[in-house]
Amino acid sequence: MSIRETVARKLDLPATRNFITCVILFNAVVLGLETSDYVMARAGALVVLLDRLCLSIFVVEIGLKIFARGRAFFRSGWNIFDFVIVGVALIPATQGLSVLRALRILRLLRIISVAPTLRRVVEGFVSALPGMASVFLLMALIFYIAAVMATKLFGDTFPEWFGTIPLSTYSLFQIMTLESWSMGIVRPVMEVSPYAWLFFVPFILVTTFAVVNLVVGLIVNSMQEAHAEESNAATDTYRDEVLRRLEAIERRLAEAEQRRD
Repeated sequence: MSIRETVARKLDLPATRNFITCVILFNAVVLGLETSDYVMARAGALVVLLDRLCLSIFVVEIGLKIFARGRAFFRSGWNIFDFVIVGVALIPATQGLSVLRALRILRLLRIISVAPTLRRVVEGFVSALPGMASVFLLMALIFYIAAVMATKLFGDTFPEWFGTIPLSTYSLFQIMTLESWSMGIVRPVMEVSPYAWLFFVPFILVTTFAVVNLVVGLIVNSMQEAHAEESNAATDTYRDEVLRRLEAIERRLAEAEQRRD
């Protein structure tokens, strides 16, 4: 077995993945402590040292992965994701790039590539984007139609909420999220227009309970499909491994019979 194969096998061990997961979580705590003036005034040097130690571990891990897998490392989207996240942390945070210091917390996102369950959620969300585009287009049409109607109906009496289409769109978005929609907007409007509920209630039913549930359904369905694909891939890998071992056993038996003859 070559050195590359040995390193690749060590990196794939559950113990290695668990160690990297612990380092990611620990680094998240360290980055949080850096925002505390009290902690930095008393143990700032130690906090910075621990942060650099965590970054060094990440750099060594990425370097070992590139060494073990070569060009195949960049064929995986999750490997590229890890490479970019760690690479951003290595850029010196000069005066013009001071925002990069805040971006270091993005290292916590590496937990997604390490944890299979979180990775499955993200893959399901990404695969659901094409279907979600149609739902978002439908929602945009509904919002535009409702914004025009609201501006025509309530723009004169409540210009702060429905004076223009942008204001109406924002107010309708607040209503869709059910944030202070009744006492904050609808009831004051109903004091002037008692039948305004005939407009707002159907809008809430269509957007909040229908269209939004379509988005949730698409994401759940995509997550199930991603899980099924992962299970099928694991099954295929196990089957190939069993077939390989059976072929090795048959080959050894054939060699043993030839020696007997």
